Amino acid sequence: MAKDLLFELGVEELPSAYMAKALKDLENLARKKFTEARLKYSELKVYGTPRRLTLFITAMEEIQQDAIIENRGPKKAIAIDKQGNPSSAAQGFARGQGVRVEDLLVKEVDGVEYIFAVKNEISRPAADILADVVKEIVYSIVFPKSMRWAYYQTRFARPIRWLLLLFGDKVIDLEIENIKSGKVTWGHRFLGQGALEVNNAEGYFQALRENYVILDQEERKTMIWNQVQDIAQNQGGNAMEDPELLEEITYLVEYPHAFYGQFSKSYLEVPPEVLTTSMIEHQRYFPVYDAEGELMAGFIGVRNGTDYCLDIVRAGNERVIKARLEDALFFWREDTKKPFQDMAPGLSNVLFHERLGTIMDKVKRITELACYIGQKTALSQESRLVRAAYLCKADLMSSMVYEFPELQGIMGRYYAQISGEEAEVSQAVFEHYLPRFAGDNLPETPTGIVLSLSEKIDNLIGSYAIGIKPSGSQDPYALRRQALGIVNIIVNKNLKLNLQDVLSKSYAGFNSINPEQGLEDTVKEVIDFILQRMRGVLMEKSIAYDVIDAVFMSAAVDITDIYSRAVCLQQFKAMPEFDDLMVVFNRSHNLSRKWQSEEVQFDKLTDVSEISLYKQVNMVRTEVQSAVQAGEYILAMKTIATLRPEVDNFFEAVMVMVDDEVLKNARLGLLRSISDLCRFIADFSKIVL
Repeated sequence: MAKDLLFELGVEELPSAYMAKALKDLENLARKKFTEARLKYSELKVYGTPRRLTLFITAMEEIQQDAIIENRGPKKAIAIDKQGNPSSAAQGFARGQGVRVEDLLVKEVDGVEYIFAVKNEISRPAADILADVVKEIVYSIVFPKSMRWAYYQTRFARPIRWLLLLFGDKVIDLEIENIKSGKVTWGHRFLGQGALEVNNAEGYFQALRENYVILDQEERKTMIWNQVQDIAQNQGGNAMEDPELLEEITYLVEYPHAFYGQFSKSYLEVPPEVLTTSMIEHQRYFPVYDAEGELMAGFIGVRNGTDYCLDIVRAGNERVIKARLEDALFFWREDTKKPFQDMAPGLSNVLFHERLGTIMDKVKRITELACYIGQKTALSQESRLVRAAYLCKADLMSSMVYEFPELQGIMGRYYAQISGEEAEVSQAVFEHYLPRFAGDNLPETPTGIVLSLSEKIDNLIGSYAIGIKPSGSQDPYALRRQALGIVNIIVNKNLKLNLQDVLSKSYAGFNSINPEQGLEDTVKEVIDFILQRMRGVLMEKSIAYDVIDAVFMSAAVDITDIYSRAVCLQQFKAMPEFDDLMVVFNRSHNLSRKWQSEEVQFDKLTDVSEISLYKQVNMVRTEVQSAVQAGEYILAMKTIATLRPEVDNFFEAVMVMVDDEVLKNARLGLLRSISDLCRFIADFSKIVL
């Protein structure tokens, strides 16, 4: 027989930011724990609202599956003496496992014999173990912040208020602190009818729906978005698509009802990013755009309830958003009363980092580095870079960015435009922060590209120079994101940039702070850090791991070149010439890998085949070097592959490891020259065939 298992954990309202991970953890833990408990079932689902986490399992077996458990003990050599008698180690192991010594078995694992204790574990009724399994699941859920309540020791995101645990129609006794399980649940906090008795899973789902709880989070999400879209279309517009906002609202309500509110059109004087930020971040509203893509003087909110007294709810929300937008309008007007450049001097009084100086110190370093990168890449005029660098942090002194820090760069672009700055300079003020997160846009203007690289390189070098480095999951200064941004910009914009030189130039700007690490160590560590992000970028583009290993040669500091080599090698692996190339490399590399000299003693070669191979290698080398310099790596690899007939003839005609030391050395030198020619493109010894 099989029965449905229903578990509901009732709590005070959980933070919406916790819900998605909590549900995922609940599902993963449940699958793991019930598998370990040997309880088979048909399907497992989890549901969540602000007031509850629900686990629903269909058709769970009433009896555990039988199990034969094998526990490995010490090696046979330790457990059994030469006379075949069990040692004290074997006897101790048997006692610990609860078996007789004579029942121990000997089995081989990876060529080594061990003793094993084999036990048959008798199955138990599911009802006898469900409480322990469920309690273990609850205690294993981890939250960013947990709390204790009253005088209890249990830690959870919010206080636990009720427990419902049914196996079929039977209540399973479970107790967590002062809460005992029963067959009672609760509906909507304000619209529900109080305590609801539940006799089975079907009755549970029905009771919640009748008491204004949409339990399925995916159903709530769909309901919210459909309501929002319908309202926006009725107003002649389109709601902003924001998956994060939609998910947050989904976990803020149990019974969603969307409504439309309005505000004065006078607030549209403020840049739309300010209005949408205020609506989304502070009020959890959906902004609405008209057919031309212009922001409308309205918003869509979602209440936790029905349409009862909706006009009062709408009016209250309109009053709140009016106060928010009034502040934004005031900040906008105050900030635009003076030229944008007048904000910049104030950066001298704002500390960037206690070890790295003020933000103005950072601006000066960025300016110098940007001019250097601009000169090396020929991307932008020095005067334009100097101006953009001077203004790039100025909006941090504005009232608007003080109130809405997430608008840094965005507001700077507006203020620069209003102050009459050059278009590319204004855009660069915004673009120097890009990319701000995974999937964000990259800078497009030449000045923005240079400034963005300078900003990120300054952050990396400065942090490493004073000993701030990411470790494990800790990265408080988002250095991984900075490095990933550098890689993506260089690769996507196809920039030829020597990391060693640029990072060294950046380090020179920190000499006045007495850095903890020297130039060589800092630059090396930052290069390694950036190249690790480069590996991730290549893997995201489906480049094979062995190809990545092959192109990451020790001296490689040109990110664009690494990327180009990887893409070309990946493509070349699918070409017919690839096999020929690998034969040429492997046959020459396998014999000459320990040969150190790069000199080929041509006058010592005697056989026609090796003389012919030597001449062919010299001829091919020129072509390969020209192709590599032009970035035509596939052509270079195809050219090397043409050596196969000569290589095959060589190995058929002569023996390399002859007694004549002079002749042997000449032949090893010839083979080494071929393998080195291959390594001019990549380390093909890393390729997995």
